[in-house]
Order: sequence, then structure tokens, then C-alpha cells
Amino acid sequence: MVTAAWIVRLGSAAEQAAVADLRRQLAAAGIEALDGPDGATGLSAADVVVVWADRRLEPDLVRALADPAVPVLLAGSTLTEADPDGVLAEAAGVAVGASSPVHDVRLRMGPDGKGLYAAFHTHGDHAHHDEHEHLAGRVVTVARIADDVRVLRTARLGLVDHPVLVWRPSTATAAWTMGTSPSAIVDHDATRLLVQVLQQMAGQEPPAPVRVGLLGYGAIGHEHSRAVRAVDGLALTAVCDTSQDRLDIAAAAAPGVATTTSAEALLEHGDVDVVVVSTPPSSHAHWALRAIASVKHVVLEKPFAIRTAEADEVLAAADSAGLLAVVYQNRRFDPDHLAVRRIIERGDIGEVFHVETFVGGYGHPCNLWHSDEGVSGGAFYDWGSHLLDQVLDLIPTPIEYVTAAAHKRAWFDVTNADHSRVTVRFVDGVEAEFIHSDLAAALKPRWYVLGTRGAIVGTWRSERIVARSDIGTLVEDRLAPADSPPLLDMHAADGSVTRVATPAGPAYPFHRELADRLLFGLPMTVTAQQARRVLSVMEAASASAADHGRPVVPR
Repeated sequence: MVTAAWIVRLGSAAEQAAVADLRRQLAAAGIEALDGPDGATGLSAADVVVVWADRRLEPDLVRALADPAVPVLLAGSTLTEADPDGVLAEAAGVAVGASSPVHDVRLRMGPDGKGLYAAFHTHGDHAHHDEHEHLAGRVVTVARIADDVRVLRTARLGLVDHPVLVWRPSTATAAWTMGTSPSAIVDHDATRLLVQVLQQMAGQEPPAPVRVGLLGYGAIGHEHSRAVRAVDGLALTAVCDTSQDRLDIAAAAAPGVATTTSAEALLEHGDVDVVVVSTPPSSHAHWALRAIASVKHVVLEKPFAIRTAEADEVLAAADSAGLLAVVYQNRRFDPDHLAVRRIIERGDIGEVFHVETFVGGYGHPCNLWHSDEGVSGGAFYDWGSHLLDQVLDLIPTPIEYVTAAAHKRAWFDVTNADHSRVTVRFVDGVEAEFIHSDLAAALKPRWYVLGTRGAIVGTWRSERIVARSDIGTLVEDRLAPADSPPLLDMHAADGSVTRVATPAGPAYPFHRELADRLLFGLPMTVTAQQARRVLSVMEAASASAADHGRPVVPR
């Protein structure tokens, strides 16, 4: 636990609220927020002092901060607005100049920042950062830095890299010149940086990487392996699968990883902190409870489970043990979903009242367990785990009832429905529909969203990969529509149509958030309660379809 005394002097109510939110997030990471003193006395009551100000500070307070009894972090506009005489800038060892307009800033590793913790201690490289982070904010130009200042993060203006995070051991002063707008103050990557800085200023040792074990190594298991190995702060230590061939593939991808065909051996492994359960859905709850009983955090593949009662049992067990249980809702980060959510949040199409989503085509379902209703939960659960999660992310209001229908018309060798529909009615009258079909010779749009001032249509793409065979003839591989992100168009009320960009987001965002949650206590975008809500809708849909479309209230 680190205690941080806060001195906040901000004229903007929005920025004050953002700093208050930041303090709550830091408290969850073990940095207890204390109210700072009004004057110079009492600064030594905490482990560190954080100053966030855009107005002139009292002279006696400035003098005390320039010669602190405990380490001081000067954040936001403090160096440029709160100390016009430059006393605090001198303490930080930087000469600051003008600020840029707000723009998309790329934070990069500074010359002393390879391993943020190594800038404070000499215990080696403990970096928990990707090559760069994005932050919307202003960059303060720096004309000069003292020789003993350690530059941890920089941002480029033109051809010049300007320090934005520095630490000066001789004066126990750090400066973070970002955080001059509400969005920049509560930015996730910036919050992670501040957690690390404040912990190290208080003399705390860096946390050890989170050790991950994979239970099941099918196609999704390899995806988890790649993500865990790519994200700083996570370490892949063990893999379990019943197939030795799959274990060989896992070991080839991650040399040195321990492999076993025994789930019990994985759960009892002393070098595993979190277990990723990638077994068939009907066994998710069983293995999650076993992992929690072995004092392991657990990440479950979607769906959470087959029944909400199972999910509730997992949540209760994790809460009682003080462990994390979360579901890998990876399509929450799909570029098209993020673009649709951004349009809705900005109000570009007005108030949304109708949402349709579709996935499918005409073809035989896969012959794996996905098409076995007893194992997968059925057609509502397979793609519904993805698309219903996206719908509920867009519409967080309470649900009034669910209706559903399922058809078995052609593919009698599998137990999943050939065509299924789920309709969700929310208490405010908004409706959403999800259709999954293996009998759709004509495709519906991937997205069809209606608002009071416009609409969004997502059109499936037909992509193919063309190559030569080993004898020089044409080889053509046509991708399934779901294997490519759809084309998004925004339709305005006046009839104009705008193509919406769907840029890819950061790599492995779920696993990055998982590391930040377990290392620093930071919140995740995906929560177990959200996944439980998705499960309750799928369970209600199954009950409705079995009873001729009767409305069912989710549990």
C-alpha cells in the first residue's frame, strides 16, 4: 500500500471530476488517496505527493514542493501554469516552453525508460509497456533538461522528441506533463504509467509477471499463447491438452513451456497464477471452480457456461476467494463493433431504438463440438456469445424479455439448429435482434442499426485469396463472410451515405487489460457480470424457442 497526498488546484469542473476518478482507480491499485494540505505543512504525512494544478500555487507551498520531504509528482499543467517563476521546473530539472494543441500523442520509451522500474532501481528490465501508447493530449515543449534527469517517456513534435515523463533522483521529483484534459487524465495507459511511477517513487519493488497456464490448446489456445507471450507482464508457463500432437505444437511455439496431459497437474502447478479454460462450454464451470479451488485466477472461453446458475456459482466462489474470474469476450474489440459504438456514443445517428445483427451463410455446420447442442449449448450460444455480447455492450439498459425461434430443416446429422433468431426487448422500448443461420442463401447485413436521425449498415465482404498451385494453376480460397470485417456505412436523414473507417485497435487488448488488472488492479473493459448477462439472454432464448416463442425474462 502506498499513500499519496493530493494537492489539486483545477479550475475546470470536468478536470476535477477526472482527477477524482483517477484517484479511485489508483486506490484500486493500492495507492491510497489522501487529501493534500492547504499549505506547506504536513507534506511528509504520505509516501508521495501528487500535484495537479492549473493555477498559481502559494509561494510557501512551492518552496516546500521544491525541497520535498517525500517524493513529489508534478502532473498536468503544474509546471506551465501553477509555477510561473519556474521554481518547480527547476526542481524537476526541465525548462518548459509552449504547449501543442490537443492531438493524438504517441508516447514512446525514453532513453532511460527501458523498464520503467529500472529507472528507479537497478534490478533489471521490468518493462510492462508496448512500443508506444496513444494518448489524446497536449505536448509541452522542453528546451533543456538537467544532466541528472532520467527521461522515461517522450512524445514527438515535428522532428524533436520532448520528455513527457521524467524523474530526477537528486530532488526526488517526477514530472508528468500530460493529463491536461479530462480524457487524458483517466486514459488507461496513462493510469498504468502513474501506478508504476508512484509505486517506485515510494520504494516498492516491481510486481512479478503473472504466470499463465492454458487448459486446452485448440485453435483458440494458440491465440492465447501468442497473446500471453506478446504482452509484457504476462508469462506463459504451462499448457495442458489431451492431445500430445497439440502439446508439441504448443511447445514449438513457446520453447521451455511446461506441457502435460493432466488437468490436475496444471491446476496444482506452483508456477501458474491464472488458468485460461479453453475446454468445451459444458465443462467451463467445472474447470473454473477447480481452478478457483486451487487458488488460481481464471479466464474462461465464451460462453461463460451453459446455465446462469453455473456462472453464479463461479462468481460466488471467485468473490469468496478474492480471485478474478472473467470471460474472453474477444469480439468486444472488433474494429467494426468499436466503430459502431463510437458512432452511437457520439450521437451521430440520434437515439438508437433498433439493432439487428446477423451471421451465417448457406453450408453445412462444422462437425466439431460447436455443432453439438449438448456440449456447446446450441446455436444460440455459439455465435450468440459474440454478437449478443456486442449488442448488450451497445444497449446497457435492463431487459424486459427475450423471445426466440429455432429451425431444424436440413442438417440432421448435427444437433444445433439450422437457423435461429433471438429478439431482446429492453425496458425503454429499444429492440435488438440476432440471427444465426446455416440456411441463408442470401445474407442479411452484419449490422442494421436505426437511430432517430440516421442509420448504420454493415455489409459483408466477399474476399478471396488467389495463389498458384505447385504446378502453376490457379488456387482460390474464398473466405467465409465472418472471416472479414464488414464495410460500415452511416446513412443520414438527408439520404447521404458516409463510409465509416474501421481501423484496427491495439494488439491483444484483452490480455493487456488482464495483465493490468492482476498487476495493478486497473479495471477491465470486459467484466464477468457482463458475460453473465449475455449468458442469461442465451438461456432465456433457449427456453423461449422450446416453448413456441413465449417471452422469457432473463434470470
